[in-house]
Amino acid sequence: MTGIWLKHQKISEALAKEIRSGGRRAGEQLPGEKALAQRFSVSRTTVRAALAELSEAGLIVTRSGKGSYVLFDGRPLDTPLGWAHALATQGISSRVRTIAVEEVNDDALAERLGVDSPVFVRVARIRELTDDGCVVSYERSFLPPVPGVRELPRQGPAEMSLTEVMRLAGLHPDHGEQRLGGRRIDAREAELLRREPGDWFLDAQRTSFASDGFFVEHVVSLLDPDHFQMSLEFQGGG
Repeated sequence: MTGIWLKHQKISEALAKEIRSGGRRAGEQLPGEKALAQRFSVSRTTVRAALAELSEAGLIVTRSGKGSYVLFDGRPLDTPLGWAHALATQGISSRVRTIAVEEVNDDALAERLGVDSPVFVRVARIRELTDDGCVVSYERSFLPPVPGVRELPRQGPAEMSLTEVMRLAGLHPDHGEQRLGGRRIDAREAELLRREPGDWFLDAQRTSFASDGFFVEHVVSLLDPDHFQMSLEFQGGG
């Protein structure tokens, strides 16, 4: 396991260096898994782990379908794949810091999601812009305690690729819904976001399910309204 981890880390670091140095321009397509596996003399599984790490860091993105979207500093973001992907689509580099991983009981959330067990694994993270360190979001992901996920609280808040953890655990988002509101942040949230208690933040909630309807992830994100705003497109009347 250690050898695989080191290989995938070396690949992600090499590609990240190419991207950050300007060797790969924004919007440029990376070589395919097969080509990267040949270049680094590793398996495609190791390449996928490296790409997941880059995706989690917001350095690469896979475009998804259109719909309602969020704007970041006036630029449209497609959000079905999450904020890291959405920001990276516009060439905005961000990094994620995991601050807590714990098992929680939430009867209200279980009832809302229609799942039998109120037990979830909650991963709390903050997202910062790479350029100036500005914290633009505080995110809490609620995951089902399936094998590969239920062990996370014992490992602690080490840096992890949540995308890769979910993939290895067989949690593959297929569809879901996203809601956006707003509220004032409390003292604890203000400390994490480096703001003042009572400041107004956007409150985004995204729930994902697998193709068979199995619950995959529920994410609650507090978004800095100085950067994010919601935009809806419509046509005609009736």
